[in-house]
Amino acid sequence: MKSNEFNYAWLSDPEIFEVNRQPAHADFDFYANDDEYQKQETQLKQNLNGMWRILYAKDLNQNVKGFDFHNLDIHSWDYVKVPGQLELQGFGTPQYVNTQYPWDGKEELRPPQVPASNPVANYAKDFEITDVIRKQKHIYISFQGVQTAMYVWLNGKFIGYSEDSFTPSEFEITDAIQEGTNRLVVQVFKFASSSWIEDQDMWRLSGIFRDVYIYGKPDFSVKDLFAKATLNYKANKGHLELRIKLSKALKDGEIECQLQDPKHVIIWRHIVSDIQQPHLNLTVDLNDIEPWSAEIPNLYKLVLKLKKKSEVTEVVTTGVGFRTFEMKNGVMLLNGKRIVFKGINRHEFDYQTGHALTLSEMIQDIEFMKQHNINAVRTSHYPNDSRWYRLCDEYGIYLIDETNLESHGSWQKLGKLDPEWNVPGNNPKWRDAVCDRANSMFQRDKNHVSILIWSCGNESYAGEDILAMSNLFHKLDDTRLVHYEGCFWNRKYEMISDMESRMYAKPNKIEEYLQSHPAKPYISCEYMHSMGNSTGGMKLYTDLEKRYEQYQGGFIWDFVDQAIEQQMENGQKRLTYGGDWDDRPADYEFSGDGILFADRKPSPKAVEVKQLYSNLKFKIDDEQRIEIENQNLFKSTSDIEFHIRLLKKGHEVWKRIVFENIAPLTTKKIDVDWPQIKAEGEYVFEIDAVQKDAIKGIPAGVELCFAQQVKRFKKHSCESKKVPFKVINGDVNLGIQGKNLRILISKATGGIVSYIFEGQEILKTTPRTIFARALTDNDRGNQFGFETGYWFQAEKYQKVVDIQQKIENNNVEIMFKYQLPQVKDQYNYVKYSMDETGKLKVNVCFQGTSQLPLLPLYGIELGLNKQFDKYRFYGLGPEENYLDRHSGVKLGIYQGNAESNLAPYLVPQETGNHMGTRFLEVTNSQEVGVRFEMLDKPFESSVLPYNEFELENASHQEELPLSQTTWVRILAAQMGVGGDDSWGAPVHQEYCLSAEKKYDITFTIEGID
Repeated sequence: MKSNEFNYAWLSDPEIFEVNRQPAHADFDFYANDDEYQKQETQLKQNLNGMWRILYAKDLNQNVKGFDFHNLDIHSWDYVKVPGQLELQGFGTPQYVNTQYPWDGKEELRPPQVPASNPVANYAKDFEITDVIRKQKHIYISFQGVQTAMYVWLNGKFIGYSEDSFTPSEFEITDAIQEGTNRLVVQVFKFASSSWIEDQDMWRLSGIFRDVYIYGKPDFSVKDLFAKATLNYKANKGHLELRIKLSKALKDGEIECQLQDPKHVIIWRHIVSDIQQPHLNLTVDLNDIEPWSAEIPNLYKLVLKLKKKSEVTEVVTTGVGFRTFEMKNGVMLLNGKRIVFKGINRHEFDYQTGHALTLSEMIQDIEFMKQHNINAVRTSHYPNDSRWYRLCDEYGIYLIDETNLESHGSWQKLGKLDPEWNVPGNNPKWRDAVCDRANSMFQRDKNHVSILIWSCGNESYAGEDILAMSNLFHKLDDTRLVHYEGCFWNRKYEMISDMESRMYAKPNKIEEYLQSHPAKPYISCEYMHSMGNSTGGMKLYTDLEKRYEQYQGGFIWDFVDQAIEQQMENGQKRLTYGGDWDDRPADYEFSGDGILFADRKPSPKAVEVKQLYSNLKFKIDDEQRIEIENQNLFKSTSDIEFHIRLLKKGHEVWKRIVFENIAPLTTKKIDVDWPQIKAEGEYVFEIDAVQKDAIKGIPAGVELCFAQQVKRFKKHSCESKKVPFKVINGDVNLGIQGKNLRILISKATGGIVSYIFEGQEILKTTPRTIFARALTDNDRGNQFGFETGYWFQAEKYQKVVDIQQKIENNNVEIMFKYQLPQVKDQYNYVKYSMDETGKLKVNVCFQGTSQLPLLPLYGIELGLNKQFDKYRFYGLGPEENYLDRHSGVKLGIYQGNAESNLAPYLVPQETGNHMGTRFLEVTNSQEVGVRFEMLDKPFESSVLPYNEFELENASHQEELPLSQTTWVRILAAQMGVGGDDSWGAPVHQEYCLSAEKKYDITFTIEGID
């Protein structure tokens, strides 16, 4: 639409989503001449980022009336940073909602109505144009990302209007620019009719959050470019089709085309003279092409040099990758090979700056992905910053590029399907808007080889409008497939998506689909909802990769916690979630579901993803022969070192580094000349895949995956050293005294009340058996507390009903029988005993019952004096692990302290567990403390500054009390944490603990120094 006048009515009109906006085009680089191209710097662009002036109003009625957009006095206005989010700079309030609309319950609206409470930010920037740009034939201003709707004026002249928040909006300003000072004014509204289709699960923020720049284009220049590259993978030949849109035809014009290979060698040159038409189509076939894939991202460079009378007027460059992505026989193939997406969803988000990410953060993200075997990203749920696509081309990441479309709250309410007033649906008034969003994304991103799939958006139900988007993608591009999950909810529109895509389908439901001989392959566009202590059961999904050819992977939800840093009144900073800013309505901590914490530090969940997503798989058989399977499609193991180690009780006793060049999609067995094992004990046979030669994103020395086999060589019984001790059998207490050791067991309280070693009291509270854990986000989501809250009561209020004591010769034994509350005749037992070895043996036992619900965990908890907060253990680590999440941890010796063992989930919850513990040492700074050691079988353990009640009672990390105690848990078992979703899915049955079973564990306690 064209107009010289502005109108605020456009805000509520879905049919007007742009005014005077330039057609979308590819994001190629351009330079004024060869010298600029060689330096990779151009004077044709002028960046307007930095500090701008701002006048903020809560709504249009409170805004300055009668704006004179040229003669404004802006000197009293505040400052704001561009790019940046308004709410994170003190203008307005951040609000987090998932599916509900931000105004729900405050204003009764239906599409396309706009809330009356609609904040408006008046941005102003004075600048002078550079001489180089001012001399160009055409001058444009580019806004790379603005939330949500904006009106633009330059020197008092209305320039244009645009709504799509996540694709560029560009306007020609040639006739409005002037010599000297220019004044740019931009009015940004938080809400518009487009807000109904930007209902993504994210913080609702606003402002100019991506780059703003002015650029000039010469009279003879490239307006758009489509470099369409495909690969004949059988013959290793490339086909390149160029569609070049020029500013004009030019008889004395010339275009020199060059294609440079990944080593910057020119492999093709072609000159076109006498340009008769502004549209130019060229094709070329090339031999010996190096294909592009995420494994080996061979990237070529296309260079176009435009000349007028032999003088260069512009140099244009873009990356080119040769690959063929196609569907054959219901399977997606990349360069002829079945692809499996080992993917993740990624919101563009930073805890300090919102959607305004820096290049360094993007590089940090992509290097983390490469080092954690993540090969694919879904740009949930909008087109990302252009720089991200370039990085994915260069580093090698497959992309589902997703249109900025979500209208979840218009068709699903409180989890129930209700599409009565769904938008866009079949409404023709919304069709152009959503198709424009699809087109804007396609046109900008079409040259990025990393994009394999276009997505029509997210969770917007299905109808004729989204079908039109799908048809548009297919019409514009026959080299990629089209994705949309929403047709799962309306099978009438099955044709929208080329693949079956579902969210949070359980493994058994996925198998049902795959066993039905479907026409379409399957992906989970979202799975493994990684909210808090989660991502359990992931192996149930990745195991499907080899069993079903049409299972082609999935995308974890999601990459990084969406939390916002907030400075409190006391000057301290905290991480916040929905509701913490008094934002209502809110969906609270539902924003915290990344495998990275908000500050981009890895959470304990990340190692599980890394191990299960690896393309190298190992098996160690009973004879310790190693099988290496290379699941890479195109890459051998020539740049990998295999570190083979033998460990005894966690200590390395032998190591070899071997090199095996295993071809892609092949398996090789290797015999290892292990040393002869003569000494008894537990041994670990281990192989690690380590990056030998640095590649882009992965430095040399990074471990990519591993395998271990544990084998115990028979331990012959031997006579233990006798340690003398004395038993004092009092009326209320049983005392045990030995060298440097004093133990007091209370018959009244039912356990140890004192453990003094080397003159230091170690114990603070009487050990007690435990049944409950602080609920995880997934526990809360499936209302596990409602079903199993009894165990908190049982743990807290159980009572001693019987004591059995036996003292004879050099042995002492005392057993406490605890009755559980409310249920009849249900007991558990704790037995302490000491013999001539001088070690205190502890046995805890729950016999099981059919009367009680699932058991979260069972074991014993000891409260130690706070100074005993350092630990060292031999078990699975270093990251916390659980029954359904332990593929990514190794058996070894690890150390830390209670504070560091507490994972900082947004809401405090169960954390810090370590399975397979053989021994655990807890000491103070002088290394005096206690050692817990397994007897018949390993136990699970944790050392934390808080117990389950303190964790359960806090809703933020800063609400946890000042720690007074070090809490040590020794567990017979703990159930898994789950991860299918966080709003109802239970932990899988095989990872649950039935209360009907018997649980017991036996271990020893001894003082150490």
